[in-house]
Amino acid sequence: MPLFPPCTHGSRLGLGGAPLGNLFAPVAESDARRVLEAAWAGGCRSFDTAPHYGAGLSEQRFGALLQAHPRASFALSSKVGRLLTPDPAPPRERHGYVEGLPFNQHWDFSAGGVRRSVEESLERLGLARLDTVHVHDCDAATHGADAPRVLRQVIDETLPALRALQREGLVQSVGLGVNDVAVVIDILREAELDAVLLAGRYSLLDHSALPLLLPLCEKRGVRIAIGGVFNSGLLATGTQGGAAARFNYAPAAPAWLERTARIESICQAHGVPLRAAALQFPLAHPAVEIVLVGARREAEWQDALAMVQCPIPSAFWRALQAADLLPPDAPLPAAR
Repeated sequence: MPLFPPCTHGSRLGLGGAPLGNLFAPVAESDARRVLEAAWAGGCRSFDTAPHYGAGLSEQRFGALLQAHPRASFALSSKVGRLLTPDPAPPRERHGYVEGLPFNQHWDFSAGGVRRSVEESLERLGLARLDTVHVHDCDAATHGADAPRVLRQVIDETLPALRALQREGLVQSVGLGVNDVAVVIDILREAELDAVLLAGRYSLLDHSALPLLLPLCEKRGVRIAIGGVFNSGLLATGTQGGAAARFNYAPAAPAWLERTARIESICQAHGVPLRAAALQFPLAHPAVEIVLVGARREAEWQDALAMVQCPIPSAFWRALQAADLLPPDAPLPAAR
């Protein structure tokens, strides 16, 4: 099975687990179940989650669905870098997640922490192995002055510990789950990776992975899953719907709003939904295996499934390049 298998009908779309960990707002159990059931029924076979997402809530919800299906019929990834410890206090907002499980989290990239994290994830999921384990959020923006130490530990301790678990059969492949280009390049200078889950850095708005990282991954055979294709909301809502526009988890700056408005204008001229363009653009790069989207309601998953299959003419992509909204060397999707 590929690291990130496409949907059974061929669409290269997978389900990301952050929203089902109650990111920013609670998702009822019934709604979470319907999202997962709709994704499976729609052919989704690539799933991603993490202990960070609702202090294990997302993993628990994913496991409840996936336990019912043959293990060889899907690919599931989770992450290491944060350990969970019990907290008897009533559920509250933690790290952007609300009403999660009663655990606090703390950073731990040690070999012992890696093993404990994987074993606890498998317990929450009710499964015996993970297809991919990503080292989560080991970048400079997250760790500040401690980033050089974290980077060294990831190379010297975290990744070797994951390779040991791979030899034991608990983990099939090893990667990074980050929203930073530089840390992936730094790690690839000294270590081997099977995969990268890259959030937000190769989208219609942000092309920062294109010059160096994507060619490097293609050359090294590192398969990429792209998350955050809507840049945390702006490319889903656009600028015209009246919603509070967010870019990378913060209010969108005027420059991003202006650029998105220009993309929307070309979308309207060619009859292309903005969400369809955002989902399909990253898939044209040969290093990219799949795009992952989160969903809070069944309708959001169904919309993503329709958008990733939506016909888009080649003239649309050429118009974006002509308007200097896509880099001239960016691979363009074939006409659908």
